[in-house]
Amino acid sequence: MMTILGLRARRAVAGMVIAGALACRPADPADPVILALGDGQFRRSDFERHVASLASQGLDASDPQVLRAVLDAFLEERVLVLEARAQGLARAGATAEEEQLAAQQVLARAAQAGAIVGDDEVAAYYEVHRAELAQPETVEIRQILVPTENEARDVRRRLAKEPKSFEMMAQTRSRAPEASAGGLMGVFSRGQLPAEVETAAFALPRGGVSDPVKTALGYHVIRVDAHEPARERSLEESAGEIRHLLVQQKSADASREAVKKLLLRAKVNYEAAQSPLSR
Repeated sequence: MMTILGLRARRAVAGMVIAGALACRPADPADPVILALGDGQFRRSDFERHVASLASQGLDASDPQVLRAVLDAFLEERVLVLEARAQGLARAGATAEEEQLAAQQVLARAAQAGAIVGDDEVAAYYEVHRAELAQPETVEIRQILVPTENEARDVRRRLAKEPKSFEMMAQTRSRAPEASAGGLMGVFSRGQLPAEVETAAFALPRGGVSDPVKTALGYHVIRVDAHEPARERSLEESAGEIRHLLVQQKSADASREAVKKLLLRAKVNYEAAQSPLSR
């Protein structure tokens, strides 16, 4: 379901909406119809109640630009509700929540229908974005974090004598959150670690142990468990990620297009929607 500040195409859609009086319903000058699709409709009073609800949550309804954005979103959301009713997805007398869920179904169906991605599209995306899809250089590291330099040097000396004791020493001496896991921090690429730790870690080969590294947290002794160089990923390795991205993009495009088409089919009275009710 689209939110008030949802679709970027809102203003473009508004420019394509048919403005003016609705010819298919008897006019009620006190409360005009502002949106009609098939046998369904919403009136100016429906929009006013919507604005009042948002105003109670802090909306500044006195700002014309804000109010226009609210109106655009209201029309987008309500035209989906009218379509859901027309498709039989929302029963007569349904609650607002039930109608919203039904409207989401309309949008989901449109998104699914428009989100078919072929192998040729995946391959084309791969060729254009090959560099972005490359596997960056990574390190898998463990650390022992202690508060003083003397403690860090003592840890380093002990590790020089007993290299296999790193995990045990991390569990017994490290002050870091991952101490109980033997100091295992995880896998990182450049830019994901504090600068001092990154410099030390990426300078080490697999199995290498750093000298004490000072940061604002204390003194770190780092061991690199794996060090993978940057490399280009194949199409086969990247295909799943690319397909997921393209499906998301196409789904969003299909959703926007579905709403735009519904609004073009509907009769929308912008003039009545933006003018005060006759009393």
